[in-house]
Amino acid sequence: MKTLHFDCAAGIAGDMVLGACVDLGVSPDAVRAELQKLGLKGWDLNFVRDERCGIYGTRAEVKVEDEQPHAHHSHHHHHWHDIRALIQDAPLNERVKERAVAIFTRIAQAEAQVHNVSVEEVAFHEVGALDSIIDIVGAAVCLDLLAPDRVTSSAVELGGGTVHCAHGVLPVPAPATLLLCKGLPVKTGGFQKEMTTPTGAAILASCVDEFIETAVFCELKSGYGLGTHKLDRPNLLRVSLREEQDKGGGSGGLWNTETLTVIETNVDDMTGEDFGFLMDCLFAAGALDVTFTPCTMKKSRPGVIISVLCSQGFLDTVRRTLFERSSSIGFREYLVTRHSLRREMRTQETECGTVRVKAVFLGDKELRSKVEYDDRSRTGKPVSE
Repeated sequence: MKTLHFDCAAGIAGDMVLGACVDLGVSPDAVRAELQKLGLKGWDLNFVRDERCGIYGTRAEVKVEDEQPHAHHSHHHHHWHDIRALIQDAPLNERVKERAVAIFTRIAQAEAQVHNVSVEEVAFHEVGALDSIIDIVGAAVCLDLLAPDRVTSSAVELGGGTVHCAHGVLPVPAPATLLLCKGLPVKTGGFQKEMTTPTGAAILASCVDEFIETAVFCELKSGYGLGTHKLDRPNLLRVSLREEQDKGGGSGGLWNTETLTVIETNVDDMTGEDFGFLMDCLFAAGALDVTFTPCTMKKSRPGVIISVLCSQGFLDTVRRTLFERSSSIGFREYLVTRHSLRREMRTQETECGTVRVKAVFLGDKELRSKVEYDDRSRTGKPVSE
């Protein structure tokens, strides 16, 4: 399985993604040719070789008329509906359009929440400037050209200190960046600058299939996208193309195999309502599965075993949630290997309306499908499949 992995030890920004993908082997001319389809004037995109702390990579520079290269403080205003129409009307392929719109949608939703307006009313400042449109659509083009089977990422460095924006001086992470990173494994304080921009966070939130700390893989190729500032540590984004190794003993790609962590704790002093609330919080924190099993504890007290399954990248978030939202004062952990079938969601028209259908596959063979329970219950009667 060909995997594209982002190593975000120094954060991520849209221009760093472009530089890293070109350093990895994406043709700069191919990226420019696709971006020309937007029909925008007054920009140029160059890729230059440079170094950060002795590590050489590629720096993407978007030059906008009458502005400095990649000026993130441009005060051009673009409403979300204008940007969406621009992308959807362009003669780009549908995969690029969907990915670019998905990235911008996340940014629009975050900006709407920060400024207490509807999504349609959002007027972009830095994020909506011409250079960032180039960054986001360019990133979508690069991912389409690389065509990985899956995308993974490390935890994301946000940085520290303060950042200057259209609304004044704000602490890092800026409000929109923090919202865009909700549910993602992040860290702060590694640098005293803004290391992850809203654009970078939105690309990760929209494109990454799994955040991981460890993996078994064969490295195929790596590339480095350089950040703007030269700092005392390498300011760069590393991307890798990997062939992930099958840890399941020869499935031949018929199913997915991954190493996950089970966290367990026993409690005997929580109410049923407490457990319901805890389950919701654990899923929001990134848990893949949560189960409650009745047990008998010391002094013959009835209790419950809380079992949480999660990937490596969400461990700390889940641990914190268990401490904050349950009565547990400690828990145990162990690694497990999960084998799972590929799932695909599609819609289907029935006499009861449009319903979602989940299908599972063994390799390329569809084994079975089932209408989602919520859609069944919404119709008020059984739905034929």
